Amino acid sequence: MPGPKLTTVTRTQGNNQALKDGTVTPKTFDFEFVEVEPLIAAFRRMVRGNEFDICEMAITTYICAKEHGKPMTAVPVFLVRAFHHGAILVNTKAGIATPKDLEGKRVGVNRGYTVTTGVWARGVLQQEYGVDLSKITWVLSGDEHVAEYKAPAYVVPIEPGKKMDEMLASGELAAAIGIEVDHPDVKPLIPNALEAGLDALRRHGHYPINHTIVIKDELIAKHPDLAADVFNTFAEAKRRYVAHLEAGQIEKPTGVDKVHQRVLEITGDPLPYGIEPNRTVLEELIGHARTQGIITRPVSVESLFVPGTHDLVG
Repeated sequence: MPGPKLTTVTRTQGNNQALKDGTVTPKTFDFEFVEVEPLIAAFRRMVRGNEFDICEMAITTYICAKEHGKPMTAVPVFLVRAFHHGAILVNTKAGIATPKDLEGKRVGVNRGYTVTTGVWARGVLQQEYGVDLSKITWVLSGDEHVAEYKAPAYVVPIEPGKKMDEMLASGELAAAIGIEVDHPDVKPLIPNALEAGLDALRRHGHYPINHTIVIKDELIAKHPDLAADVFNTFAEAKRRYVAHLEAGQIEKPTGVDKVHQRVLEITGDPLPYGIEPNRTVLEELIGHARTQGIITRPVSVESLFVPGTHDLVG
């Protein structure tokens, strides 16, 4: 008897290509892929409406959603990783000589306060440069995927009619995270950002996770083998991608592929799946989520993932 068809949202990219083209298939179900553009719209639809059976999800959105009782649980598949040292732009006339100079200033954040890039970038400021995040007024250009979430008092919405890129270029904001601005007075806060990220990886295993995979809780309860099958299928697709990277068989490497190649030289696997290979970075992220007010209660790494996947590595 064939397994169920499960609606699945995941972006087509190197480590998922074998899933999307049918080279790698699950054992207990079939994917029914749903394409959502932009992908972040799927995060909101999943968090607010539990709309898909399996869904790629920004990991801090998920952690926040979990605290608010959303009926989904992740498997330790980490599809997207990135270094965020380069996500912070500053106005060169705002008097920001070092990251500590951001204290007392207004700093923009693209979209919501819980956006993963913002969480990691603020973590870099705090952990590597000693910035007191509570001394900055964080200005948001949008709202949160998790509607029930309440941000700290030092987080405010952008003024009506204002645009964040224009505010940064004019100096109304001293800095901003997660936006692109082409203006002579705007530059990255941290120079040589990729090298800074790779150095942080070498020094203390800092390798930020951006996206994971979540499954509806009702399906996990109904199909005890589903979560492991999802994990193993994504892991097999990823292994094929990494093998191509190692062999130099990516015909037209993207910027993401090139970063993966750099990480591969340091760690041996640019996209490790499973709890244990990622425990350090997961604990780091949970710590940032607590410190920054994304969650109000401590959580364990294991509590975020389906129990049947805790020992899986891929």
